Amino acid sequence: MSTSTAFATESPEATAVREAAQRAAAAAPGVRAAGGSRVDAALRTAADLLREKQAELLAANAADVEAAERSGMAPGLLDRLRLTPERLADMATQLEVLADTPEPPAQREIRTLPGGERVYERRVPVGVIGAVFEARPNVTMDVASQVLKARSAAVLRTGSAALSSARALVELVIAPALERNGVPAAAVQLVPTPGHAGAEALVGLPDLVPLVVVRGSGEVTRKLSALGATAGTRILAHADGGGVLYLDASADPADVTRLVTESTDRLGVCNRLNLLLIDRPAYGRLWPVAEEALRAREITPSLPPHGHPLGHEWALDSGAEAHVTVAPVDGPLDAAATAARETSGLAATVCATDRTAAESFIDAYPGTGVFWNTTTRLLDGYKLLGLPETGINVDHTPGPRGPVTYVDLSLRQFVVLPPA
Repeated sequence: MSTSTAFATESPEATAVREAAQRAAAAAPGVRAAGGSRVDAALRTAADLLREKQAELLAANAADVEAAERSGMAPGLLDRLRLTPERLADMATQLEVLADTPEPPAQREIRTLPGGERVYERRVPVGVIGAVFEARPNVTMDVASQVLKARSAAVLRTGSAALSSARALVELVIAPALERNGVPAAAVQLVPTPGHAGAEALVGLPDLVPLVVVRGSGEVTRKLSALGATAGTRILAHADGGGVLYLDASADPADVTRLVTESTDRLGVCNRLNLLLIDRPAYGRLWPVAEEALRAREITPSLPPHGHPLGHEWALDSGAEAHVTVAPVDGPLDAAATAARETSGLAATVCATDRTAAESFIDAYPGTGVFWNTTTRLLDGYKLLGLPETGINVDHTPGPRGPVTYVDLSLRQFVVLPPA
């Protein structure tokens, strides 16, 4: 089949995605040529516009939230969808922090070869980076800003529930900010069509969009990762979440209360407390403390025997987000093994006053983030690294892992120069 015939038989969603990718590809050289100063200036302008356009942005978001409520969206997902003046202010602050962040050197010397040739490693832009993410308007800004900081153009596809909010952010904030600072306004494209077909089309265009960040959790994300791999697209995927808290026999009850409380401030996010493991000898003493903290948050424990996998991610269980699974374990090594076996390996906390027990858990847990007496909610690009993130990559293979920021969104190139 000829290329023209293939394009002619594309679905409307695939055509819309391809056209958005082509516009982004045409803008990508202009982003690279703009350099750091103009991109950073655009991010600062975007922060100003978030404040100036607050009324219009909140109105667009309110329409999304109202429609989602009518369709029966669960409270946890509504919380992720909703924008508030405080959240817009936080988004603006994060853009300014990113703009003020000094970039690592674009080139560093590696070694001198025996013949005197000088070897350098250089970071170069990808060109166009795609992103598929859940119905969270703030992620529109997080991903767009990170991709721009990495000197690439972006094609964004958000959940249909947030499409009006994302469109308002692109049209009222991102595009004007780029244009005012000499960066192509077309550098950030939004897939305009709802539904999964657009996401599937985006991961199938390796020639135009060689890298796609796939956020969200569950089977849809795993399917997109498989489709992208088949097409030859590099996927940075965040397929599952769910934080683990292990209460060692040496845990201080005050720390137990604090960690349970801090880890359940939001129930619709991936790094919240999902699985609570308690050292068996201390179960009778520590569980009542944890139970009281959960009750104060109006969270229902799922106690043994369980009718579901231990790692069942409650944040994705519409209408049942206010649950935490509880299970006994036999010490720190069993806790670490259980956390690794039963969950995605996103993040786990050990609550302990015994250093040996804490270090045993830390050494045995292979997940993306491990914490001692601090909450898994800290596994977030802005909280952990001081930068917005495109997502959290939990791959068990070499490459960017944990919160993915603009530094991870570049290609490595080797440059060999003649002897000095």
